[in-house]
Amino acid sequence: MKLLYTLSLSLLLSVNIFGQKTEKISLRDKAIIEQYKNEYKKKNYKRFEGKIVATGTEVQFTNKSFSYDKSDKITSLLLKEGLLYPQLLTDYQMQKFLDETTDKTQKRFLKLQKDPRAGFDVNNVKLSNTTELPSLSSSPKTKVFKINYKDNKLGNNSIVYLIELTNKNATKETSMEDFIKNSTLTYIQQERLD
Repeated sequence: MKLLYTLSLSLLLSVNIFGQKTEKISLRDKAIIEQYKNEYKKKNYKRFEGKIVATGTEVQFTNKSFSYDKSDKITSLLLKEGLLYPQLLTDYQMQKFLDETTDKTQKRFLKLQKDPRAGFDVNNVKLSNTTELPSLSSSPKTKVFKINYKDNKLGNNSIVYLIELTNKNATKETSMEDFIKNSTLTYIQQERLD
């Protein structure tokens, strides 16, 4: 009888050890994942075509720059390969504004400006904590990443971007570095700040 109690107690306690562990997703991450699922439209974005200069924790794209944490290898690769760059995010934010705003006065005002892109200018911004979201990566040829975007002009707030990279030659065995070096940016999304 003592053996039976010991065996059942051991079994009961081992269920918690061998059970599946799931990573808890924050409400913010749930919202951006839901936005991704609802608004996904594949598009091919060009890599940066100018000169890229990397120094320490900063990458310069002509006259604009991004900084990153030295320990963040994925962000470093994305920047050095020219997949993400300030001019891309400037154009993205301007187009997002034009697509989403319903205020005709703001749109008219934007058209009257000498340089309408100036209000959306991205420069001296820090990208950090780039992590892959395997649950959104549908095949070995695509990977979805979450990136934190911090602009000092926004105070202590950060914005989350989701990007999708596609590498037509990737397999399950392809390293992250090779995947990124041979990929194309096929989707970008800024979290909705409603």
